[in-house]
Amino acid sequence: MNVTHLECALCGLRHEAQRLLNLCRECGKPLLVRYDLDKAKQSLTKESLGSRRPDMWRYREVLPVADDSNIVSFGEGWTPLLPAPRLGNSIGLSELYIKDEGQNPTQSFKARGMTAAVSMAKELGAKKLAVPSAGNAAGALAAYAARAGLECFIFMPRDTPRANVVECEQTGAHVTLMDGLITDCGAEVGRRKEAEGWFDVSTLKEPYRVEGKKTLGYEVAEQLNWELPDVIIYPTGGGTGLIGMWKAFDEMEQMGWIGSKRPRMVTVQAAGCAPIVKAFEKGERFAAEFPNAATTASGLRVPKAIGDFLILDALRNSGGTAVSVTDEELIAATGEIGTTEGIFCAPEGAACLPALKKLMADGQVKSTERVVLFNTGSGVKYMESFG
Repeated sequence: MNVTHLECALCGLRHEAQRLLNLCRECGKPLLVRYDLDKAKQSLTKESLGSRRPDMWRYREVLPVADDSNIVSFGEGWTPLLPAPRLGNSIGLSELYIKDEGQNPTQSFKARGMTAAVSMAKELGAKKLAVPSAGNAAGALAAYAARAGLECFIFMPRDTPRANVVECEQTGAHVTLMDGLITDCGAEVGRRKEAEGWFDVSTLKEPYRVEGKKTLGYEVAEQLNWELPDVIIYPTGGGTGLIGMWKAFDEMEQMGWIGSKRPRMVTVQAAGCAPIVKAFEKGERFAAEFPNAATTASGLRVPKAIGDFLILDALRNSGGTAVSVTDEELIAATGEIGTTEGIFCAPEGAACLPALKKLMADGQVKSTERVVLFNTGSGVKYMESFG
């Protein structure tokens, strides 16, 4: 294990690794894992990857688990980066790809974060895990907790897609459905966790889900032969994947794998819940809670993200932007992607397409640029969205 310490993403305060920690003890912001990358790169080389396991644990040296026996895995990650020539041609783009995270265990990108978080919780002695979720994170936690032999307590809005609720129940989780939004569910976990002995694995309220998500960045680089794309378009609720990729690019540069050039990072949100878009447009570093959040893309219905400043920093530092799309646009895009490329996207992933069209229309993306869209999950989880 090459972990040196945990570091607050905002104030920089150093925290000891190998302890169950949630947020910075000084400012209450997210903690990030730091590594001895000089040591990591001695065995983790581009050449070594050719003979490694075809999942995200191929990047073992830059993942946090100390003892391999604590890794709780279903073979997550190493999802295909699919060329989308027919879709690209239809919108006038010469090089378009879709990173299809729906092919993960539990059918979403949440598997990446939960394999890392549950493995570390197991290693550090947690017995009961709790999470608020809009759906896919709950399904992933329930599955990984069951595989690890840990108890799991899940709080979801009452109108969460039925498939997610059934998935959690059938994998042994204690499921509570609540009136309100994911923020209300998070508040309930916060109120009860100490008395109940739960370890809170909420998005960015522990340091390890982002470590699993950062493997998205490693994979995109490896799959494109270490030439990063010009633009990455990413559907953003809590934003862990975008934050993780940005972290991965920095790690890869420090190890000498890539140069300083970065993709322009683009956040996509639903018009009915667009706190990051609003903050970006106003030039603010922190996003206010979005009032009356509503969208059929349940994973985008996050009115307040604790990692807001990390998302906004990545957008601005990369020369990227933030775009909102309507529910009508993202549902129509699901059919358009499905018809042209055969991928049944989650509504969140489909939202990337109308965002791309808007960016092309106003000249922010050129027809010759290499663009990667992220489909974060499978459309089969969202039957209610399609009437």
